[in-house]
Amino acid sequence: MTREEEVWDRGLQSERTRLAWVRTAVALATGGLGATGLAARSGLPALAVVVFALAALCGGVLLIRTRTRFRRVQAALHGGRPLDPGLDVVFAWLGTLSVVAGALTFVFTIR
Repeated sequence: MTREEEVWDRGLQSERTRLAWVRTAVALATGGLGATGLAARSGLPALAVVVFALAALCGGVLLIRTRTRFRRVQAALHGGRPLDPGLDVVFAWLGTLSVVAGALTFVFTIR
């Protein structure tokens, strides 16, 4: 077995991972947009509107970067190099944290 065969699995793991990133990005973008609209129309504090909009922005950025990330992962796997999560993980974390902050703002202001 060659070095590349040891590192590279012939399955579709990287493609499934790409789809998972796409699902995460779409959920953040659409959920953030919807929540932003709801928060603005229902009179929630500006903080809720801003953090939901930030979640939508993070989702949009992740969606745009999906192709680049996939190519980087493929190159690292074929080259036997370690994977570097880079900014994508930061955007996913920030988007998720924004959703939580917006939800908490919503829960504590609605009576």
